[in-house]
Amino acid sequence: MIGLLQRVADARVEVAGEIVGEIGPGLLVLVGVERGDGETQADRLLERLLGYRVFGDAEGKMNLSVREIGGGLLLVPQFTLAADTRKGMRPSFTPAASPAEGERLFGFLLDQARRQHAPVAAGRFGAHMRVSLTNDGPVTFWLRTASRSLEC
Repeated sequence: MIGLLQRVADARVEVAGEIVGEIGPGLLVLVGVERGDGETQADRLLERLLGYRVFGDAEGKMNLSVREIGGGLLLVPQFTLAADTRKGMRPSFTPAASPAEGERLFGFLLDQARRQHAPVAAGRFGAHMRVSLTNDGPVTFWLRTASRSLEC
């Protein structure tokens, strides 16, 4: 499972002109689900997202997590993160989970996030979304939890 996290001052997701998710300061996370991913990978990704220290402390060092600052978490499904771009000029999506499995695992991740943290908002799986954000820093990290089919 892949999470591309960005520290934001604010972020929102719109679907057909309607705001479906919005946060103030916190993390916007684009989420990709790969073949072989399961609840274990979703739980591990959430643990890392909530605990990853990307916010400044009193000395300006990145020592605080979104949980510690009480920041928002905006999860946005993005299957293109699982693309294979190693060759050619067109991405292959064979590494991505099937749409049904991707939706199931994104829903699982979202449910777990809402149980463990607030505020949590989300984009809509399978929808054409407009994502707006004010990147704070910029601070962006690519996190990946190893799926059952990978040995990394």
